[in-house]
Amino acid sequence: MKKSDTSQGQSASELISKRIAELGDWRGETLGRMRKLIKEADPDVVEEWKWMGTPVWSHDGILCTGESYKDKVKLTFAKGASLKDPARLFNASLDGNARRAIDIHEGEEVDESAFKALVRQAIDLNSSGKSKPSRDRTGERAPPRT
Repeated sequence: MKKSDTSQGQSASELISKRIAELGDWRGETLGRMRKLIKEADPDVVEEWKWMGTPVWSHDGILCTGESYKDKVKLTFAKGASLKDPARLFNASLDGNARRAIDIHEGEEVDESAFKALVRQAIDLNSSGKSKPSRDRTGERAPPRT
């Protein structure tokens, strides 16, 4: 697994582990469990620490962020609006054009296989966007950059 360095000299993975431990309650357990599922769905995921303390998981772009609040753990998928969600895991930020979020409250369980499927879809979506040549203003495909 790749680790992003931070200005404090700790890797992003170390900072995320520290955050989980500092929470010390159901929120830490939940964030840790969701992190494990993300890593199971994508062994090549890159962990990052952005925006003054937000865990971020990326693969060819941001997959999702993991934030903890007093009453919930929020996993926000950057391109969630473009993902199929047959299990209806998304329950927050439903009216935006891009993001979708999963709010997990104390005692709630998330369908693990459905969550991993969302992570894999997000990877596919990010990866598909990288390989497509852009179109110029006439609608013609621009030549690949060399």
